[in-house]
Amino acid sequence: MNDLSNYRKSYDKRELLETSIPEDPINLFNQWFHEVEDFGGNEEVNAMTIATIGLDGFPKSRVVLLKKFSEEGFIFYTNYNSEKGRAITENPNVCLSFFWQTMERQVIIKGIAQKTPENISDGYFDSRPEGSKLGAIVSKQSEVIPSRLFLEEKLKQLENQFLGKEIPRPDFWGGFLVVPVEVEFWQGRPNRLHDRIRFTSQADYSWKIERLSS
Repeated sequence: MNDLSNYRKSYDKRELLETSIPEDPINLFNQWFHEVEDFGGNEEVNAMTIATIGLDGFPKSRVVLLKKFSEEGFIFYTNYNSEKGRAITENPNVCLSFFWQTMERQVIIKGIAQKTPENISDGYFDSRPEGSKLGAIVSKQSEVIPSRLFLEEKLKQLENQFLGKEIPRPDFWGGFLVVPVEVEFWQGRPNRLHDRIRFTSQADYSWKIERLSS
């Protein structure tokens, strides 16, 4: 067994106090996101882990890229027929998490996923590079394939098919909007007495703010 018990780090860069936070978690997320981006060191600040409950009953997490966020929620794009997409269709309760190591911060978002309107998915798809558009069509995400060559040959066929032509968004590919019901902000602090502030959505659309023990 590999013993990792001596792996330790002291967290002492920032603090998270009730006196300095907004009443809305989206505003705090926006503040943290841009602070981390300005601080540097995180190559993809918008990389997030999404956890779903699979059709086999097991939870599964994977990293995807956040593409937009607002008061409505958090948007990412995927293949609707993928393992992830099918899991969300069956059970839309998901969890998003961000870990920004450089500023010793973590955000955990519980929410309910729903497909974005087609015009939103169309708009983002149209903004993608041509190679990314073709890749979305080529990849039957999560399906078993015989080889890497299988994908590369399909890509060449599509490159010839759409040479000089507009590439339409396939109907099996699009966005999900995750509407948050709970957002927790974690700020590393010394002696493992971390700051944890939880926002919970209320029936009147306000947010209940609570401090959690580390």
